[in-house]
Amino acid sequence: MRAIRRLNVHPVLPAALEPLKELALNLRWAWHRDTQLLFRAVDPELWDEMGPDPTRLLGRVSPSRLAELAEDTTFVRNVERAARDLEDYLSADLWYQRQAREEALHGIGYFSAEFGITEALPQYSGGLGILAGDHLKAASDLGVPIIGVGLLYREGYFRQSLNASGWQQERYPVLDPHDMPLRLLLEDGEPVQITVPLGDGELTAQVWIAQVGRVPLLMLDSNLAANTPEQRHVTDRLYGGDADHRLAQEVLLGVGGVRALRAYCRITGRPAPAVYHCNEGHAGFLGLERIREYMAEGLDWQTAVEHTRAGNVFTTHTPVPAGIDRFGREKVADQFGGFGDLPVDRVLALGSEDYEGGDPGVFNMAVMGFRLGQRANGVSKLHGVVSREMFQGLWPAFDTSEVPIRSVTNGVHHRTWMHPELLELVEARTGDAASVTDGSDWSAIDRIDDNTLWSLKRQMRGELVTDARVRLARSCRQRGIGGEWVSNALSPHTLTLGFARRGASYKRLTLMLTDADRLARLLNDPDRPVQIVIAGKSHPADDIGKSLIQQMVQFADRPDVRGKIVFLPDYDISLARTLYPGCDVWMNNPLRPYEACGTSGMKAAMNGAMNLSVRDGWWDELYDRRWGWEIPSAEATIDPQLRDRQEAEFLYEIIESQIVPLFYERDSQGLPTGWLRMMRDSIGRLAPQITAGRMVRDYVQELYLPAADASADFDRDGLAADLAQWKHRVRDAWSGVEVVSVDQDDRVAALGDTLDFAVEVRLGSLSPGDVAVQVVTGEVDDHDVLHEVSTHVLSHANGGDGTYRYEGQVTPAVAGTLGYTVRVIPHHRGLVSGAEMGLAAVAEG
Repeated sequence: MRAIRRLNVHPVLPAALEPLKELALNLRWAWHRDTQLLFRAVDPELWDEMGPDPTRLLGRVSPSRLAELAEDTTFVRNVERAARDLEDYLSADLWYQRQAREEALHGIGYFSAEFGITEALPQYSGGLGILAGDHLKAASDLGVPIIGVGLLYREGYFRQSLNASGWQQERYPVLDPHDMPLRLLLEDGEPVQITVPLGDGELTAQVWIAQVGRVPLLMLDSNLAANTPEQRHVTDRLYGGDADHRLAQEVLLGVGGVRALRAYCRITGRPAPAVYHCNEGHAGFLGLERIREYMAEGLDWQTAVEHTRAGNVFTTHTPVPAGIDRFGREKVADQFGGFGDLPVDRVLALGSEDYEGGDPGVFNMAVMGFRLGQRANGVSKLHGVVSREMFQGLWPAFDTSEVPIRSVTNGVHHRTWMHPELLELVEARTGDAASVTDGSDWSAIDRIDDNTLWSLKRQMRGELVTDARVRLARSCRQRGIGGEWVSNALSPHTLTLGFARRGASYKRLTLMLTDADRLARLLNDPDRPVQIVIAGKSHPADDIGKSLIQQMVQFADRPDVRGKIVFLPDYDISLARTLYPGCDVWMNNPLRPYEACGTSGMKAAMNGAMNLSVRDGWWDELYDRRWGWEIPSAEATIDPQLRDRQEAEFLYEIIESQIVPLFYERDSQGLPTGWLRMMRDSIGRLAPQITAGRMVRDYVQELYLPAADASADFDRDGLAADLAQWKHRVRDAWSGVEVVSVDQDDRVAALGDTLDFAVEVRLGSLSPGDVAVQVVTGEVDDHDVLHEVSTHVLSHANGGDGTYRYEGQVTPAVAGTLGYTVRVIPHHRGLVSGAEMGLAAVAEG
């Protein structure tokens, strides 16, 4: 029989244990070992059964056990100590408070379609959500005043299993928010409800709060009786449904998210955020809601846009156009046709692909993100380069190096992802040492003796083997196949390689199968064997990705390799907790440059695993032979099958000739001293560079604070209205701007010589204060196109009546052929970049 509805019965805690409720509701426990151990002591067997989930634990522990604990003075003291520790953590002056900039940046709204905080709150699908969760955790540890905004999906993302043939199966368990570490946003004792226009009607949502340490995460939920059945399903599944369903979700996330944020700040007395961070294009409609708010205050469209842009930060995570959300223009027009006073033609222009190669029939969410975010970034240095090339069409008059998309390389929350005993070894005793970063003394790893470090790694590998066998046995039962071999699957003494990725084809899960017999020989080497642990999900609609998983599973089913290469279904945080520490090498072999960042390799590195990767994403900028190996990328090979074969050959060769010998080479004590040296470098020298703390500090210093300052300037002195009027005037007059002549001695110059330039420009109705005149120099290709450009600003010398003379000097920094041109670009103190408006008048040859 099926239940017609659910009834929640909350536990009644004895007074002495009452602090456990608050400890359970604050998700700091997800990365705080002492709090986890406290909850485990409540009922160790039940804790292990429930997984790390204090809310469910307290809901199921027996009243008699609670009464017993209330009489246990030691346990009660531990509860009181944990409650005081949490209170201290929530009120302490941390890194951000010590920056003395709270008056400038009193809040950041961080919008994301998914958040991976803990498996007890399954609201994530993969890398984007885990990154967002780590962002909130690190912000909490640093005291950065972020408020997260997302959706609460009643079925989350799918759970994965396999059938007998290895084909992925999906199921969507119904989630009950009352059974998760959440509370409703209340006002006067009643749940707060926000509404958003959706189609021809209105959608109502309530707001749940997940408290992530110091950071509140607001999650909107449309499963309310006030909505139609169709509306109630808007927040049913993460990345589910058709285009209409996705559009509805993104309207609720962006527009409804801002409204939920307003309600939360009003109720709690917090100031409204100064900065709004759109983590990927899913939340891009937040910009339209902010424009609507400004226009409701009496501002015109363009002034409202400038106010909004000043405080918006946009992060793109995809290096491929297919990964960007696009909607039909008519759908967006229908949705926003009556949205306040916003003119629908201007709304559509924000997402228009009105550039060479663009599709005029679609509304591009990333394009809107760039147009409404005065500051934008990719998520690794290489991804910044790729993004500038990908979106250059928005700034066609500028070299790709000048496109205003910077990069902030992702990081991972080490307190979450490092094995607890390894984390304890590097825990800082004081915070003033030069080697202390994010609460860890990374140099401490060099003070650990080889035997201790190797014993811990063997323990971590053994924990992975134990967990993998449990999961394999479960998978065999689900598949209906024999599992007698599972008890001997994997070995805690064997070199262990890990690979866990989404099933996207560019990640090339099956590259290692290119020469299956060669791989089998590696796995079956009697003296120096290799074992491989694999995990990953494919999107339910991606049959190509599912077929790749099936190929891998069917290979792993072969009798000659079974138990030596395994596929573990249902990759999630709980599996990651043993997978990253248990691996010795982390493999990553995407088609370069399609991996935006690839943070799983960072989590492995923190646990002393070396990376074996194509130089893509973060590995491109941080690769060093001290902590891993580079798989050469055969990008010049046009034939994709030949490229795969070449790169697979590199992969096999590195494993056979470098990794295997180094791992199995032992000293007289039986220790792999060369391998341990690499482990120390990976933990002690690489890990500090890839923490989420470093990432969040970069966002604060390079993006959030400048955006907050710009937003304050716009609010304070009328800069937004001035900039809006100025932009309108400049655009109208730009056709009259041209470079009339360039006077430069074309003599052969010696390195270090100064070259004099005199330029005459016509500005039409504009004045010299409206523009900057630049000499642009750089390398030239066979078509005289400039690359890797540098700019040199010329000074206004004289002139009038629309024609002006500019002069200046350029000193070449390198020898060789130097190409140059002269251009005029708009200039205003409210612009962040000279490329911001996409306008330039360039000298003709």
